[in-house]
Amino acid sequence: MPTIKISAALTTLIQAKHLADKQLILITDDGGGKYSLHGGACTIGTKFTLISLDHPDPAYPVKLENEQQLHLWTSTYDLLFLNPGVAMDYRDGRISIKDNAHLLDSAVQIADGAAVLAAFENGTTL
Repeated sequence: MPTIKISAALTTLIQAKHLADKQLILITDDGGGKYSLHGGACTIGTKFTLISLDHPDPAYPVKLENEQQLHLWTSTYDLLFLNPGVAMDYRDGRISIKDNAHLLDSAVQIADGAAVLAAFENGTTL
C-alpha cells in the first residue's frame, strides 16, 4: 500500500479545520478529474489539491497509509505522480507536497468536495 508522510504542522491544520475525521482525497489537479479546480496540460503533475468528503468516493480507491491515521485516498491515475518519499507539510501558511527528488507543489489547496461538485453543476468554479 502506498505511504505518505504528513507533518505534525499539517496534521494540526487538518485538525483545526475539523477535517481529521473526513475522507480526504489527494488529487493531481490537472483539469481532468471529477474535483479538479485547475488544470490543463501545463499543470499535469505540478498542482495538487486535498478534497474533503463525508464519505469515500469509489473513484478514488487507493488508500494512502500515514502515521496520523487520516482517511487519505487517491486514484490509480493520481498515483502515477507520487514517487517514493511523498511527504506533505504546512509552513508559512502554505501546504506543500514533495517526494525524494522534487518539490511537486508549494501551494496545495484544501477544498470541500460537495461544494466543488455543486459549483461545477451551476457552471461556476470555487
